[in-house]
Amino acid sequence: MKVLYVVTALAMHGGIERVLVDKLNWLVDNGDYEVELLTVNQGSHPIVFPLDLRVGNHDLGICFHHKYQFSGWKRIRMEYRIHKLFQQRLEEWIKKLSPHIIVFTRLDFVCDVMKVRGDIPVVYESHSSCLSYKFENENWLHRFQFSFWHNVIKNTKMVVALTQGDAEEWRKITPNVTVIPNVVHQNDTGCISDCRSKSVIFVGRYSYQKDVRTLLQIWDFVYQRHPDWHLHLYGDYGDEREILVPQIKSMKKNVVVHEPTSTIYKEYLDGSMLLLTSRYEPFGLVLPEAMSCGLPVVAFDCPYGPADIISDGVDGFLIKDRSVEKFANKVCLLMESENLRRKMGHAGALSSQRYQTNRVMPLWIKLFDQLC
Repeated sequence: MKVLYVVTALAMHGGIERVLVDKLNWLVDNGDYEVELLTVNQGSHPIVFPLDLRVGNHDLGICFHHKYQFSGWKRIRMEYRIHKLFQQRLEEWIKKLSPHIIVFTRLDFVCDVMKVRGDIPVVYESHSSCLSYKFENENWLHRFQFSFWHNVIKNTKMVVALTQGDAEEWRKITPNVTVIPNVVHQNDTGCISDCRSKSVIFVGRYSYQKDVRTLLQIWDFVYQRHPDWHLHLYGDYGDEREILVPQIKSMKKNVVVHEPTSTIYKEYLDGSMLLLTSRYEPFGLVLPEAMSCGLPVVAFDCPYGPADIISDGVDGFLIKDRSVEKFANKVCLLMESENLRRKMGHAGALSSQRYQTNRVMPLWIKLFDQLC
């Protein structure tokens, strides 16, 4: 069977990029699968994680960001032209490759893919929440766009959601929904953290979704009680970075800003807990990543990822109602008990194994066999 994946790019050291590379590598290494990868705007950037040479790799060279050089009607016209070029090049590659199934990972590609796919079954692998436009308080134009894309998504063979909660939202649009969690690149060192360091980790973008502002409010409470602990931020780029980073550096409360790193598992292993303050999460990949390294985790019970991953009180804490005080108290509780950190960390190392490639990928094989 030949499977074609259509993705934006694999140029950043991000969780989604790692997930996709791990999945493609597994498919060509297990079973009779021929895998082709179409990136939309990889350009000259190298693929950041090792991709099996058996995976066909082609770039369409479509630069959607060029539309931002214009405004008003000029931007609309440019966007239309870029989408037409995208459709043309995508159709050429589909005819050339003749895949048995197409998987795409960006909702805003749905119209383009559906126009040129012919009679090939199409799967939308959702790495964003169905209701992200509501969670982000998008304006009326963006809400209209999402409504239009949701209407087109009904014509795909399957929507793959990452969590049960998000799947229920998708089922209000189409009955063709299944749940397959993310593959998580597991800690493979054979070691887990001893949870002795006075080090707390946050990994994520400086964005409205990840809500670093609330993280800093929590740290204000925590620092008053435990000024000997440090908070390490491994923040990917986001639209709030330029505002927040200078504020953080001026706080003088043991908050350390780091650039994104390709060795994040080393940082997990050197830490003692991970915090997640997101307003919403399609999955929350950093949670099982950190858990696989033996870290207890604390997260808001936001829609919909953390509740699928964390067993509250066992391998971490889920905080209801976005209470800053309750969140800070659980962090302090962990800081005050090395034994509790280790106990929860060991439980997390075991529960994170649910997301190993060999456990998740058979669900994809079952889906492909069903659709073809």
